[in-house]
Amino acid sequence: MKEIKRDHYLQKLIDRRTNGLIKIVTGIRRCGKSYLLDPMFRDYLLESGVPKDHIIKIELDRISNKKYHTDPEAFDEYIHSLIKDNKQYYLILDEVQLVSDFESVLNGLLYDGNIDVYITGSNSKFLSSDVITEFRGRGDQIHLQPLSFSEFYNAVGGDKLECWNEYLTFGGMPLVLSRKTDSEKMDYLKDLFNQTYFTDIVDRNQIKRLDVLDAMVNLLASSVGSLTNPQKIHDTFKSKGTKELSINTINSYLSYLEDAFIIKKALRYDVKGRKYINTPQKYYFADLGLRNARLNFRQQEESHLMENAIYNELLIRDYNVDVGVVEIREGNKRIQTEVDFICNQGSNRYYIQSALNLDTPEKTSQASRPLNNISDSFKKIIVVKGSMKPWHTEDGILVIGLLDFLLDQHSLEK
Repeated sequence: MKEIKRDHYLQKLIDRRTNGLIKIVTGIRRCGKSYLLDPMFRDYLLESGVPKDHIIKIELDRISNKKYHTDPEAFDEYIHSLIKDNKQYYLILDEVQLVSDFESVLNGLLYDGNIDVYITGSNSKFLSSDVITEFRGRGDQIHLQPLSFSEFYNAVGGDKLECWNEYLTFGGMPLVLSRKTDSEKMDYLKDLFNQTYFTDIVDRNQIKRLDVLDAMVNLLASSVGSLTNPQKIHDTFKSKGTKELSINTINSYLSYLEDAFIIKKALRYDVKGRKYINTPQKYYFADLGLRNARLNFRQQEESHLMENAIYNELLIRDYNVDVGVVEIREGNKRIQTEVDFICNQGSNRYYIQSALNLDTPEKTSQASRPLNNISDSFKKIIVVKGSMKPWHTEDGILVIGLLDFLLDQHSLEK
């Protein structure tokens, strides 16, 4: 196995270097946040000429640093004792949430013009909603996803289709690559979900209905890419005999899963009406392997997992991604058709359909129908399984292979 490279995220850190804000690296547990900062970013700083003694790393989960957990003033004094001159210093703090009132310490460091701060924290404290509020506009968030297929393939190599099948099953959590057998990979992912993510969510939110949380995750995992909403989930529980369960509880549990970066909600957007449709929506998993682990690797419908992988890739490329709704008139009826993804970035927009294959005229027509009923001039694309030379349908829709899309970050722009 080759070295894992996270160049996309490393560049984000480089671009934000000495920008006067606290760089906060967030992401689902075990996705490689600490590794991104050290050795990757640290090595970059050294190679760019920063003296070794001007890069300070403090790992707050070490027993030697436990004395600072309840004494933020002593922690602040310790940091300043390491600053020996007026030259630029780079401060990397791992598991900073272990220090009480760490926000005040970090915000105070911004008054020192020569300390550039980079931090990570565990998901039990450093959830997406926390980052927005804790630093009062003084934080700059870099959200790290599990390995993309491109990163996964660069580390594994070999036949691309075989690598895709591996990724489809076990996903992109970095430590999966160190497990040798399928059984070891499965056990790792199941243990990671049960012993880490669930523990974080339960402890942080003092969840009492563990049975509901557990069943909800399985329900979401088995319906990736399907439309749902809290009411529908509530009705499913009710039909199975679950009692004394409110929709508010369902809403809360969904938000906890989102805050922990386990799932991501995609809203529906009415293309012709140019407005969002609040419900229903779709949920996708941050990692395919974690999703499969929840179902004991039994339900692996490639069409749904492929759609999830495309969604994750679009997020990695920093697109804002919605599910498209296109209303079509047929005679006296109006029917709603779906575009899998509308992705926006600045003035760029792409409409994307995911399809296992277009091996018959009927399948091509079905995949193309919503796209052909969008009147604007933004590029329309169908991503199909495999690798192939890009081609256009008779209606001008670009068709590209999944592997070509995933392995070329500029594939949509061509």
